[in-house]
Amino acid sequence: MLKESKAEKKLLHYTGKAIADFKMIQHGDRVMVCLSGGKDSYTLLKILHLLQQRAKVRFTLFAFTLDQAQPGWNDAGLRAWVTERGIPFEVLREDTYSIVKDKIPEGNTYCSLCSRLRRGIIYRYAEENNFNKIALGHHRDDLIRTLLMSVFYNGEIRSMPPKLLSDNKRHIVIRPLAYCQEKDIIAYAHEQAFPIIPCTLCGSQQNLMRQRVRLLIDTLAKENPRIPSNILHALQALKPSQLMDHKYWDFRALEQQRILDDEKTTEERAVFLEELF
Repeated sequence: MLKESKAEKKLLHYTGKAIADFKMIQHGDRVMVCLSGGKDSYTLLKILHLLQQRAKVRFTLFAFTLDQAQPGWNDAGLRAWVTERGIPFEVLREDTYSIVKDKIPEGNTYCSLCSRLRRGIIYRYAEENNFNKIALGHHRDDLIRTLLMSVFYNGEIRSMPPKLLSDNKRHIVIRPLAYCQEKDIIAYAHEQAFPIIPCTLCGSQQNLMRQRVRLLIDTLAKENPRIPSNILHALQALKPSQLMDHKYWDFRALEQQRILDDEKTTEERAVFLEELF
């Protein structure tokens, strides 16, 4: 058995921790890993495959790749890679590329429509083939960048949850790399020499919002390396009373609450004095 590299040890540790913290994978699960051909999804599949061999929990893995008919698509390396490791897989061809190019004006961001079309196909395939978990390769830095993007551009505090029940209640999406840093994934992908398939649809758009947010976080992290981990921690430490959302904090009833608390305190004090004397 090959000795684990430093990057692999870290990825195994943090992936295992995320799976345990959020109970992502349980005995008997049929896990469909979305293998896009990028460094993140390759890393996810490889780490889950290693954990599958070591874990007491028994679960099955399946790699699903969506060929969106992008120019230059070549999945020969991907097919050889999963076949060599004995991982069941399927590459499904659906021409969403033409739809996106037709609907989105040149120069605009394709990602939103592209991801919606891709998600619909993934959900349908998982349902038709009885996979109860869908695993995506989003990592820690994806989560924190999405949070800031949502705040800056959408006016909402939201991100990518590590475990999600879809709106139609039929799918559970998991992100086992939620604690993993992108720099470790980059190092691991280099070590493993994954046969990467580049995304030619959005790769040519240099001024995407995500790239701007990424640069901002990276710049701040040079001054304070704890900033990325602090942002991730903020996603797990919400304080509704310190925000402005009426759904989570009843601002109009605070005066009444104060009076009730004063009355309760007065009653408790009277009972205490009566018992004391």
